[in-house]
Amino acid sequence: MILYRFITRHRTGKWYADLRTAQLRANAIGAGFLDPAGHFVPYRGTVLEMRRAD
Repeated sequence: MILYRFITRHRTGKWYADLRTAQLRANAIGAGFLDPAGHFVPYRGTVLEMRRAD
């Protein structure tokens, strides 16, 4: 299983089991937002980090 989180210059998000949930929660740390069509728009400098869960 792969885990996802977003990182900004000042904050780090929690690890989530799917990308969509990480995108939905990204606004809480200022990493990005969902546009009216439901597409994720990251803010400048936002990094998506992935790792394999053991």
